Amino acid sequence: MKPVYLVFGLMSVALGIVGIVLPILPTVPFFILAAFCFARSSPRLEAMLLNHPTYGPPLRLWRERGAVSRRAKWAATGAFAVSIVIGFLFSPWPWMLAPPVVAVITGTWLWRRPEV
Repeated sequence: MKPVYLVFGLMSVALGIVGIVLPILPTVPFFILAAFCFARSSPRLEAMLLNHPTYGPPLRLWRERGAVSRRAKWAATGAFAVSIVIGFLFSPWPWMLAPPVVAVITGTWLWRRPEV
Protein backbone atom coordinates (compact mmCIF):
# COMPACT_ATOMS: atom_id res chain seq x y z
CA MET A 1 0.00 0.00 0.00
CA LYS A 2 2.97 2.34 0.55
CA PRO A 3 3.67 2.71 -3.18
CA VAL A 4 0.05 3.74 -3.80
CA TYR A 5 0.24 6.43 -1.11
CA LEU A 6 3.59 7.58 -2.49
CA VAL A 7 2.18 7.94 -6.03
CA PHE A 8 -0.91 9.82 -4.79
CA GLY A 9 1.33 12.04 -2.66
CA LEU A 10 3.57 12.89 -5.59
CA MET A 11 0.55 13.57 -7.82
CA SER A 12 -0.89 15.85 -5.14
CA VAL A 13 2.35 17.79 -4.90
CA ALA A 14 2.38 18.16 -8.70
CA LEU A 15 -1.20 19.48 -8.68
CA GLY A 16 -0.33 21.81 -5.81
CA ILE A 17 2.59 23.21 -7.77
CA VAL A 18 0.32 23.80 -10.77
CA GLY A 19 -2.08 25.52 -8.38
CA ILE A 20 0.61 28.05 -7.47
CA VAL A 21 0.25 29.62 -10.92
CA LEU A 22 -3.40 28.84 -11.75
CA PRO A 23 -6.01 30.72 -9.71
CA ILE A 24 -8.61 28.04 -10.41
CA LEU A 25 -6.60 25.25 -8.76
CA PRO A 26 -5.94 25.38 -5.00
CA THR A 27 -2.45 24.75 -3.65
CA VAL A 28 -2.61 24.03 0.08
CA PRO A 29 -5.43 21.44 -0.10
CA PHE A 30 -3.30 19.37 -2.48
CA PHE A 31 -0.33 19.75 -0.14
CA ILE A 32 -2.55 18.65 2.79
CA LEU A 33 -3.47 15.54 0.79
CA ALA A 34 0.19 15.00 -0.08
CA ALA A 35 1.20 15.25 3.61
CA PHE A 36 -1.51 12.69 4.46
CA CYS A 37 -0.19 10.31 1.79
CA PHE A 38 3.45 10.85 2.70
CA ALA A 39 2.69 10.17 6.38
CA ARG A 40 1.79 6.67 5.22
CA SER A 41 4.57 6.20 2.67
CA SER A 42 7.56 8.52 3.10
CA PRO A 43 8.39 10.25 6.39
CA ARG A 44 11.19 12.14 4.63
CA LEU A 45 8.82 13.70 2.06
CA GLU A 46 6.26 14.41 4.78
CA ALA A 47 8.92 16.25 6.81
CA MET A 48 9.94 18.24 3.73
CA LEU A 49 6.36 19.46 3.28
CA LEU A 50 5.76 20.18 6.96
CA ASN A 51 9.06 22.08 7.25
CA HIS A 52 8.64 24.10 4.05
CA PRO A 53 8.98 27.81 4.92
CA THR A 54 5.85 28.87 3.00
CA TYR A 55 3.54 25.87 3.01
CA GLY A 56 4.62 24.16 6.23
CA PRO A 57 2.82 26.50 8.67
CA PRO A 58 -0.65 26.16 7.06
CA LEU A 59 -0.16 22.39 6.78
CA ARG A 60 0.75 22.09 10.47
CA LEU A 61 -2.13 24.40 11.43
CA TRP A 62 -4.55 22.19 9.52
CA ARG A 63 -3.10 19.02 10.99
CA GLU A 64 -3.12 20.29 14.57
CA ARG A 65 -6.42 22.20 14.68
CA GLY A 66 -8.26 21.76 11.38
CA ALA A 67 -7.85 25.54 11.11
CA VAL A 68 -7.36 27.87 8.16
CA SER A 69 -5.94 31.37 8.53
CA ARG A 70 -8.13 34.35 7.72
CA ARG A 71 -5.60 35.42 5.08
CA ALA A 72 -5.92 32.03 3.36
CA LYS A 73 -9.70 32.27 3.48
CA TRP A 74 -9.61 35.66 1.76
CA ALA A 75 -7.10 34.40 -0.80
CA ALA A 76 -9.37 31.45 -1.60
CA THR A 77 -12.37 33.78 -1.87
CA GLY A 78 -10.43 35.95 -4.32
CA ALA A 79 -9.51 32.88 -6.37
CA PHE A 80 -13.18 31.87 -6.38
CA ALA A 81 -14.09 35.31 -7.73
CA VAL A 82 -11.48 35.07 -10.50
CA SER A 83 -12.73 31.59 -11.40
CA ILE A 84 -16.32 32.80 -11.57
CA VAL A 85 -15.39 35.66 -13.90
CA ILE A 86 -13.34 33.35 -16.13
CA GLY A 87 -16.21 30.87 -16.19
CA PHE A 88 -18.73 33.52 -17.20
CA LEU A 89 -16.45 34.86 -19.91
CA PHE A 90 -15.27 31.62 -21.48
CA SER A 91 -17.74 28.84 -20.65
CA PRO A 92 -21.00 28.08 -22.44
CA TRP A 93 -24.31 27.64 -20.69
CA PRO A 94 -24.79 25.70 -18.33
CA TRP A 95 -21.08 25.14 -17.59
CA MET A 96 -20.67 28.80 -16.63
CA LEU A 97 -22.68 27.99 -13.49
CA ALA A 98 -20.14 25.43 -12.22
CA PRO A 99 -17.64 27.93 -10.71
CA PRO A 100 -20.25 29.83 -8.64
CA VAL A 101 -21.80 26.58 -7.38
CA VAL A 102 -18.40 25.19 -6.38
CA ALA A 103 -17.44 28.54 -4.81
CA VAL A 104 -20.59 28.68 -2.69
CA ILE A 105 -20.25 25.09 -1.47
CA THR A 106 -16.50 25.22 -0.86
CA GLY A 107 -16.51 28.79 0.44
CA THR A 108 -19.24 28.02 2.96
CA TRP A 109 -17.26 25.05 4.25
CA LEU A 110 -14.01 27.04 4.28
CA TRP A 111 -15.37 30.05 6.18
CA ARG A 112 -16.81 27.71 8.82
CA ARG A 113 -13.34 26.31 9.63
CA PRO A 114 -11.67 27.61 12.80
CA GLU A 115 -9.09 30.40 12.52
CA VAL A 116 -5.94 31.26 14.41
